[in-house]
Amino acid sequence: MSLPYPVFDAGNVPLQSGRTFRNMKLAYTTYGTLNADRSNVIVLPTPYSAQHPNVDFMVGSGCALDPDKYFIVVPDLFGNGLSSSPSNTPWPDVGDRYPHVTIHDAVKVQRRMLSELWGIDRVKLVYGWSMGGMQAYEWAAQFPDMVERIAVVCGAAKCAPHNQVFIEGVSAALMADPAWRDGVFTEKPVRGFRAMGRIYASWGLSQTFFRNETWRQLGATSLEDYLVAFWETRFSHRDPSDLLAQFWSWKHGDISANDRYQGDLPAALSAIRARTLLMPCDHDLYFQVADSEIEFKHLRNGVLMPIPSIWGHRAGSPTDQPEDRAFIEQHVKALLAADSGI
Repeated sequence: MSLPYPVFDAGNVPLQSGRTFRNMKLAYTTYGTLNADRSNVIVLPTPYSAQHPNVDFMVGSGCALDPDKYFIVVPDLFGNGLSSSPSNTPWPDVGDRYPHVTIHDAVKVQRRMLSELWGIDRVKLVYGWSMGGMQAYEWAAQFPDMVERIAVVCGAAKCAPHNQVFIEGVSAALMADPAWRDGVFTEKPVRGFRAMGRIYASWGLSQTFFRNETWRQLGATSLEDYLVAFWETRFSHRDPSDLLAQFWSWKHGDISANDRYQGDLPAALSAIRARTLLMPCDHDLYFQVADSEIEFKHLRNGVLMPIPSIWGHRAGSPTDQPEDRAFIEQHVKALLAADSGI
């Protein structure tokens, strides 16, 4: 049966863990047309739990990610249910037998796909929000002679300790459901999804968002209505094992955790040649401006431009925030108009 989206067959892929992921599949979609000299490529990686249809709202005529100008490739991050994931990988008793996939592993396969399918050896921009931003950083650190620009929106070069604690908390809530037995989910974790969503809501948006009852702009009639309607079922359309797999990748995100940089994060950051736009949100509770400021000091060609928004982490995914969208569009367009870093 044919799939409604294309898939790159990566074959047997050696992972950083020492395991080999056999018959690894990378789902993707594209927008626009590749020009003759292959110089108009933008990579738009997916963030945590998202699939490519969830990020296409950022693509459009007249937008920064304009398919009339650029060839935009959206690779689905492993573990999102379209690319290879626990839910679609025929491993017996998949549980802890599913190989851990790092962001480093994922970006290497994305790079292979661009080369093997289209002969692309230069990328004009990698744009990503949240875990997508972590992939943008990884692209620039792994392939400094290839990537001209990156836009890291509410992302980081390395998952911060406090961010790791957040991941531990929401993971524990999901696994506290009685459906989690002996390292696998035996049925849909209904209570786990509800608990995960409520915890996520308190971190994904700022204290000011809740103090100002900004949720009313979305049509919620009370705080409880907002939590039930917008968060309790937010992740229930995904496979719970997929969610845990991507949490693992997120928690271990670190552009220096590889043979090239040997854990030296300042060295990895200073090796980036791409013109870099860092756009944390000034109210983000886990991808904080302070972390971006530390990273910024080591970049050779960076701009730090925090998003002023009470929407916190969600400011970087402006589906309901026209002011945040306009702010991001303005600065990404300026990034694309500027000379590249290489």
